[in-house]
Amino acid sequence: MIKKYLPLIIAAALGLVATFLVNVYIQQQTDEARRGAVENQKSLSTVVVAIQDIGAGVSITEDMVKEETVNIGLLQPRAATAMDRVVGKISMAPISKGEQILLNKLTVSGQELNLSSKIPPGKRAITIPVDNISSVGGMIRPGDHVDIVGSIPIAVPGPDGKPVQQSTNMSLFQNVLVLAVGQDFTTIPGAKKEERAVSPIITFALSPQEANLITFIQEQGGRIRLILRSPQDTQVQPAAPASWDMVLKTVMPQAFQEQPQRPETAKPPQKQVEIIRGLQRELRNLD
Repeated sequence: MIKKYLPLIIAAALGLVATFLVNVYIQQQTDEARRGAVENQKSLSTVVVAIQDIGAGVSITEDMVKEETVNIGLLQPRAATAMDRVVGKISMAPISKGEQILLNKLTVSGQELNLSSKIPPGKRAITIPVDNISSVGGMIRPGDHVDIVGSIPIAVPGPDGKPVQQSTNMSLFQNVLVLAVGQDFTTIPGAKKEERAVSPIITFALSPQEANLITFIQEQGGRIRLILRSPQDTQVQPAAPASWDMVLKTVMPQAFQEQPQRPETAKPPQKQVEIIRGLQRELRNLD
């Protein structure tokens, strides 16, 4: 009897083993999928993006932004990850459609009235009089970047050996942030401003060492001038001090080129005569 049903018993046993192995495989795949989902969730982050172009000085509302899920590698520094950190804030710079909302581009209402909030970390606000503010048409505004040029008196030896004061212009600092012009330090378009005359007083953001240097130059009778930069130009280039020698070398470089030395003309050999007196011999030049 057992031999008669042995194939059925073996088939049933193999079926149970196959069912067990299939269940184990399915459980392994399920666990692996869950682990993958957890790892994938860790690599994702929520970010707030603009769904329309937002100008500077605009109060952001819920219909201007939305939340999106992006790979954490695509998350920009200082990007807002929640709507409540954006809605109700004021944009300090234009924001393009689809752009991630950066917290350093936002300010709370009324914070723009505080100059200290405009100073970048590591910098100090220093206010100095500038000679040529009117020469740029009064177009320098808070938020612009400028190069600061100093006209510095330097003592040089005169013709008689006595020191003579000579003015030398040199580039002191480049790509400097303008914090304020006169009493105006707001950069938000549409903000209420009083009509003021062009002010020769400018407030810059400088490091403590730079602030000390520019203060020393002013105390020594130096003058400060500004060169307005393009917003797209952030490159710092070397600049040699300007003096009369530099002006002449720039305007008339040919006058300072080294003249080629002419080869010396070989002198013809001088004729000589030999005089013999006994055992003595003597050479004399013929005139």
